Amino acid sequence: MCGITGVMVVGERQVDQPALRLMTDQIAHRGPDDDGFFFGAGVAFGHRRLSIIDVSGGHQPMFSPDERVVLTYNGEIYNFQQLRRELEALGHHFKTHCDTEVLLTSYLEWGQECVTRLRGMFAFAIWDNRTGELFLGRDRLGIKPLYFANLSDGTFIFGSELKALMVYPGVSRRMRIDAIEDYMALGYVPDPKSILDGVEQLSPGYTLTVNKHTGQQRQKPYWRLDVVTPAVADEQPEELLERLEEAVKLRMIADVPLGAFLSGGLDSSTIVGLMSRNNPDPIETCSIGSDDPLFDESGHAQLVADHFGTHHRMRLVSAKDSSLLDIMASVYDEPFADLSALPTYRVCALAREKVKVVLSGDGGDELFAGYRRHRFHMLEEELRSRIPLGLRRPVFSALAAVYPKFDSAPRFLRAKSTFEALARSSAEAYFQSVSKTPDSVRLKLYSQKMNNRLFGYHPQERFQKLAAEVADAHPLSVIQYIDFKTYLPGDILTKVDRASMAHSLEVRVPILDHKFVEWGLRLDPEARIRDGIGKAVFKEAVRNFVPDSIIDRPKKGFDVPAAVWLREELSGEVRKLSSNERLLDTGLFSRKAIQKMIDEHLNEKRDHHTSLWSLLMLERSMEQLNLSCV
Repeated sequence: MCGITGVMVVGERQVDQPALRLMTDQIAHRGPDDDGFFFGAGVAFGHRRLSIIDVSGGHQPMFSPDERVVLTYNGEIYNFQQLRRELEALGHHFKTHCDTEVLLTSYLEWGQECVTRLRGMFAFAIWDNRTGELFLGRDRLGIKPLYFANLSDGTFIFGSELKALMVYPGVSRRMRIDAIEDYMALGYVPDPKSILDGVEQLSPGYTLTVNKHTGQQRQKPYWRLDVVTPAVADEQPEELLERLEEAVKLRMIADVPLGAFLSGGLDSSTIVGLMSRNNPDPIETCSIGSDDPLFDESGHAQLVADHFGTHHRMRLVSAKDSSLLDIMASVYDEPFADLSALPTYRVCALAREKVKVVLSGDGGDELFAGYRRHRFHMLEEELRSRIPLGLRRPVFSALAAVYPKFDSAPRFLRAKSTFEALARSSAEAYFQSVSKTPDSVRLKLYSQKMNNRLFGYHPQERFQKLAAEVADAHPLSVIQYIDFKTYLPGDILTKVDRASMAHSLEVRVPILDHKFVEWGLRLDPEARIRDGIGKAVFKEAVRNFVPDSIIDRPKKGFDVPAAVWLREELSGEVRKLSSNERLLDTGLFSRKAIQKMIDEHLNEKRDHHTSLWSLLMLERSMEQLNLSCV
């Protein structure tokens, strides 16, 4: 696992070498074991290496035998041994035992189509002096990040994290207005946007080619998530476990100590069990315990550790960890409002004390419909399918307008939210269900200036577009497709990548093996939610393998008691929001609306913790990166 940077300049100009070195220094945490640089005619790469496979070899940037093709690469290619054998049969010879050389040789043999053969997580850049083209690629699910920017003088730059680009001369510090709206709605900035004007993310499953001579750029998808093709006939729970085990075994290849996160949830427990079955020695596992019993899952994690005989470590931390407030802005660069990033950061630190690589259970809820919102959406979808939108919208909008709002009531008693959902299209309703700050609250926070600068833009447009792409799919598959394109890369995988790499820890996610994902989404959607129970087919597959008490217990998120935390320990920080000059000087937010939100939350009239946390993280990121709106 590594960090990569690069610069390409137009004409006869030379690359600013100190600037590239400074860019690379910003992401030293992603690769503390080694660094390397390539400086060519108008093109340069920087690299920071976290050595995992072939520790003594694999130095980057790596050159082809004739030194006309250069690679800088971040990730792991899990099928590199298979590809190596195939390439050797075609006449290629290898000097190292690492996947980096396999990737480079794959490009030499198959050109840009090489990316379709890769099975793993990656972000890479290849400079081909034969064609004068820079070729970048990102893995199919978005496990590894890649940012890039086109500067006003024609310079093209890229890097693994936003902080690497921010130190290059000429990069704008101006925030992108529609990205702020995305962030306030969702809690993250979705690709291909970044929080900055002029800086983008390469979307998962895409490549980008930049021609040095013409400046022409071409983005191209090389993989599409298929949720439309009819489902396989049988649920095949036995095959599910076999296929997942194969993905786990591929991710256990490493030349350094390896372990696993163990939360005590179904997904991480299954991964740990499969690792234990394929390793002669006890697996190193770790978990974070909370001093708040309502948020503590350490007992469940210990039960699984005992069941599979792992070497387990648990560390108790405060549920209200205010010391991380400023650290989060430094780790994530862009504003990022997922509160589970705090315990994720802590568990990564704990894991790094013993191992360099861990496997995690991320992706199971997206692939097998394990979120509560999936079940509620499908219940609402039954009613939406029976009544035309033209009739539903006025009737249920009227009911929602007169029905009181009960934030503290169980979801099934919140009729106002249900009425609002039924008054919308399926994609609109799903957008509202995942929003950190719903329209009814968010739009009141904005000033007239903000509303004017949005020019009518609404983040749900992306959801509607994605839903239209798979309009012929099962309704459950449609919202899962939306999750795979938005929430998974924008929130879950971003959270894990930044938190882990801040501690120079590599995290591998076997459930998100693209072959397993392709197969899993071909299973009958009715097998994912059965009798109101999510992940039904997955639970059936691991029955008699994982303890029943883990399978049958209600899902519990990796979270913190944020509502109380913001009313108590962080109340001072919350109160400052209504007078924060950095936030209010943008002219985008209403001071009066922020003050009202603060008063309602601190006086326990309403629960605004998600919106207030979003504002706190936005303000901290603005300070960290010195961002502005002009």
